[in-house]
Amino acid sequence: MIQDSPSDTVDQPEPEAVRRTADTAESSRASRGWWDRNADEYQAEHGTFLGDDRFVWGPEGLDEADAALLGPARELAGRPVLEIGCGAAQCSRWLAGQGARPVALDLSYRQLRHSRRIGGGFPLVQADAGALPFADGSFDLACSAYGGVPFVADSARVMREVHRVLRPGGRWVFSVTHPIRWAFPDEPGPEGLTATASYFDRTPYVEQDEHGTAVYVEHHRTVGDRVREIAAAGFRLVDLVEPRWPEWNTQEWGGWSPLRGALLPGTAIFVCVRD
Repeated sequence: MIQDSPSDTVDQPEPEAVRRTADTAESSRASRGWWDRNADEYQAEHGTFLGDDRFVWGPEGLDEADAALLGPARELAGRPVLEIGCGAAQCSRWLAGQGARPVALDLSYRQLRHSRRIGGGFPLVQADAGALPFADGSFDLACSAYGGVPFVADSARVMREVHRVLRPGGRWVFSVTHPIRWAFPDEPGPEGLTATASYFDRTPYVEQDEHGTAVYVEHHRTVGDRVREIAAAGFRLVDLVEPRWPEWNTQEWGGWSPLRGALLPGTAIFVCVRD
């Protein structure tokens, strides 16, 4: 469950961005530290867009209330749902509002404290996505909106863990940065429209401190890699959603923008079923 810890208030030198290997342990340490340090700023910057009880799949603003990727909202009542990489648990709060029984999991205590601040009345669990602390067949549904999957070195293990905790017929839906975006600079302007790297280079993106210790890690998988991980874990891929950038969304979010969104997919949502 949530553990309290002092916040990191000491200014640190800007990290160095590199492409290098990062194993499971280093990736996990980096992710927990980064989100603990940056949760306050993240929620302050994006909290209005995300809302307190909306289920948004990505920067495009695709809403689960409209997309129904987990199934019709009227059928969620009473169903146990696991949210992985929940942040402030906005998605779980929306699920609870539909009558579901969510459990919100995140590696970062600071993100979970924001969930506690907002409230909701559902369980909050601090754990790693690659080692889910639940019994086999505990949930009907599992979801992750940009949470967990891109930040772990062994995402195939996450798929196997989710498969384990889902009941037969359960649905697993997760969104990540669209893999094609790894070939382009992470810039919202025109410079982000020209490919400068190989889509096939799976070397992780790492930000490291002056000692060479990773403070942020993100892992790349091609579309084919994701499909193979899903199938190997025992899931059936039933849809791959690539949301278009809507006209109403005029904001930039990091490397996402209306300019890029009109030309390139920014998010990939994998919809999977455990047969």
